[in-house]
Amino acid sequence: MLKLVLPKGSLEKSTLELFEAADLPVQRSSDVAYRASVADPRIADVRILRPQEIPVYVADGLFDIGITGRDWVFETGSEVVSLGELQYSKATSLPIRVVLAVAGDAPYNSVADLPQGVRVSTEYPELTRRFFADAGVEAQISLSYGATEAKVPDIVDAVVEITETGRALRAAGLRIIDTLLTSYTELIANPAAAADATKRHAMGQIYTLLQGVLDARGKVLVKLNVGGAALDDVIEILPSMKAPTVNELFRGAGYAVETVVPRSEINTLIPAVRDLGATDIVEIPISKIIP
Repeated sequence: MLKLVLPKGSLEKSTLELFEAADLPVQRSSDVAYRASVADPRIADVRILRPQEIPVYVADGLFDIGITGRDWVFETGSEVVSLGELQYSKATSLPIRVVLAVAGDAPYNSVADLPQGVRVSTEYPELTRRFFADAGVEAQISLSYGATEAKVPDIVDAVVEITETGRALRAAGLRIIDTLLTSYTELIANPAAAADATKRHAMGQIYTLLQGVLDARGKVLVKLNVGGAALDDVIEILPSMKAPTVNELFRGAGYAVETVVPRSEINTLIPAVRDLGATDIVEIPISKIIP
């Protein structure tokens, strides 16, 4: 039914892992194949292409849905429908930022401080051009094919580059002075395909599965038993999505309690409920959470 395009390159591994966890495993003949398939009746065809191209191809109707970054949607000016953010990137769940950076010792603190005719290198020439035009700064913008941060200060005065943490820019001796855009990965759709009720329903179901995996990351299910006298004290310290589930045990032997807990809190939570009298504590991984 749906023609799907997925990103190649830095997002490729994390995207394929996401689809695998969503029970939509992507099959292809080799790790470098551009054609693929998903054994799901909602997905008729799969291609794996550069994320820079995906918004254009989706807007043109070559694909119904695709995964790319908001940065490339803005760079290409493509008319697509956003089905929702998918908060993951190549290394973390943080968004990427498209930033303006200069040499660490440069006397500039924002785009407004840059001189007219400033030389800028970037992989985002259109986004950069609009940014400098809005700021009223004339810029000589050159397209970068990689190693952008290495061009300051000998070749250019500033760069517009993507970063998740800023670590690579700092390592290159650069300093961020402005942010052009904050960008998450998104599931985008062709407007005509999204207007088709059957296709839109299928798109929504696929997004639900993918988002369910992301919502489950970093969380576990905790189950425990506790006596009636300690129940309120245990419930008081248990985190939950809405409220813990509590069921009375057979013949009044106490209560069974279960709740979803951030994994980051589990190392302190289990000893704490144990100290309050909880027993039979079980920690269970979660593959998806569907609200």
